[in-house]
Amino acid sequence: MLLLACTTTSSTEITAEPPPSDQEQPAESEEEVPEPSWTVTWGPIPPELAQAMDGTTMHPECPVSMEELVLFEPAYWDFNGEAQSGHLVIAEKHAEDLATVFEKLFQARFPIRSIRPASEFGGDDDASMAADNTSAFNCRTVTGGTKYSEHSYGHAIDINPVENPYVRGETILPPEGEEFLIRDPNQPGLIVDGDVVTQAFDAIGWGWGGRWGSLKDYQHFSATGH
Repeated sequence: MLLLACTTTSSTEITAEPPPSDQEQPAESEEEVPEPSWTVTWGPIPPELAQAMDGTTMHPECPVSMEELVLFEPAYWDFNGEAQSGHLVIAEKHAEDLATVFEKLFQARFPIRSIRPASEFGGDDDASMAADNTSAFNCRTVTGGTKYSEHSYGHAIDINPVENPYVRGETILPPEGEEFLIRDPNQPGLIVDGDVVTQAFDAIGWGWGGRWGSLKDYQHFSATGH
């Protein structure tokens, strides 16, 4: 009888008392985590970013001044399905239009690998592309040329460069983009004509390099179409 009484008492204690503090307690009920909402902000280039840009993506001879640019920070979905906050340097005059573009990409859950200023790569466009980084302003010459790129004016954006490479003859930039020469619309992060990305940019009047004739620049969108 004594043994039975101890067994009964022990069982009751295990049920009524919480487990030891070093054990995880099962949740009685799980609250639904709210879906991340779309957000975007933009404003003057912060001093620390201006310092990083000086001598890397911004030079005295550049066709725009620092005062004409803003730090544009849109929410986006990464390739893991997590909401992130991006950091783009763009011309202030395009901020409102680009906000509508990135809102559409967010609502469609179009994945973007990363959105970081080109200054984080020392202004090295090859390094930024190899990292599959989406970027905008970078005062540099056009690929294979000597005149200023549209990026030098803050009105061009390159999106997911690995999945959307620059292709001219046998030149593929970044080289990692070779596996994406077949334009499969089911490939995450890949841009094809008529998809949510091209439609969003079409709506604000920006051109897409994927429609060019002599070469294809699938990552590239610009206000001038160049």
